[in-house]
Amino acid sequence: MRYEQRLIWVLGITFGILFFDRNAASYLMPFIAADLHFTNQQVGLVASALSFSWALSAFLGGALSDRTGRRKAILLTSAVAFSLCSFLSGLAASFVALFGARLLMGLAEGPFLPVCQSLVASESEHSRRGHNMGVMQNFGSNIFGSFLAPLVLIPIAAHWSWRASFFLAGVPGLVMAVLIARYVREPLRPVVAGGDADTSVSHLAMLRHRNMLLCVLMSIVMVAWMVLGWAFLPLFYIKVRQISPGAMSVLMSVLGLSAAFFSFVVPRLSDRFGRRPVVVGFNLLGVLVPLAALYADGSLYLLGTLIFLGWSASGTFPLFMGTIPSETIPARYVATSLGLVVGIGEIVGGVGGPYIAGTAADRYGLTAPILMQAALAVAGALLALALKETAPSRLAAGAAAAPLAG
Repeated sequence: MRYEQRLIWVLGITFGILFFDRNAASYLMPFIAADLHFTNQQVGLVASALSFSWALSAFLGGALSDRTGRRKAILLTSAVAFSLCSFLSGLAASFVALFGARLLMGLAEGPFLPVCQSLVASESEHSRRGHNMGVMQNFGSNIFGSFLAPLVLIPIAAHWSWRASFFLAGVPGLVMAVLIARYVREPLRPVVAGGDADTSVSHLAMLRHRNMLLCVLMSIVMVAWMVLGWAFLPLFYIKVRQISPGAMSVLMSVLGLSAAFFSFVVPRLSDRFGRRPVVVGFNLLGVLVPLAALYADGSLYLLGTLIFLGWSASGTFPLFMGTIPSETIPARYVATSLGLVVGIGEIVGGVGGPYIAGTAADRYGLTAPILMQAALAVAGALLALALKETAPSRLAAGAAAAPLAG
């Protein structure tokens, strides 16, 4: 129990620092775009670059981790590499240079989540699996990557430069690499009957599981929902809503505060009431974010409250990216299955979404990406309706009720 909790917090905080670095470009984009003269399409391409390489790296890194049984070494390499890529982003002097730096950052960061979640899944008690995986993925990433990042990085960019913000963002990951080296254990490889069997598994076979296919489709639409929020809300607030950079930084930090809070609430509710109803309900709440940005007039407190409630949809990400696949696919292939869900979600939703939205914004204005975000949240809720329940508590309750019904 003690190691289980330590593992969650070390990995969760490191994943938070990773998201601090990942989201930095979005929060700093108003400054970068003005300095380097980016179009809206180029803004979308910068976000797409990281999502594209993240997707490939998550898929390949998860499979490599399952094949070799090496978890800790991959985590250490990832933490050091993504920190160095943040420094590289601060040196960019053109669109091509920043695009390349974000591609490299995606390669460095991609394997981290599937490998982390495979560790947490194997070290957690069944009754706490959803909660543990939710806290690991959402709490640190949103406290550091969404709440603190805009409050720290935007003032530095305003007073010094956006380059200084990138340099600062690269330091904490190196510190967390030291903590991973000290406090995370390399797990024992599971024993497989029949000797050293092939650790590979057909990805098409994985997708024949209805839940896996649905989780992949939800990953596509909900990753696009999230990336559009990160990439275009700062520009929408400043250019369309005429909100000051200071107020924008606070509104963007609300995303992190919301996700950190709901990282406890949503997975805990799913452990008790089931994965399916919780994912459906909270994905649908994601519609509040774009609707509030578009139509909430008057007080910024009202806008912030609606955004806080709507961003609770981020609490479902650990469920369809980690918990449900881990309860659907045999434990031996957890990192591979998570890499598949994260990888396809990032490469289709995270790459295609910002590019399409950026192109639409150049043609129709910055309202277009916000309307796209609303449609994506609805699609995520509709897909979740078809899930098969996997929560151990609900399955146990169903099994206990079956003899009585007979």
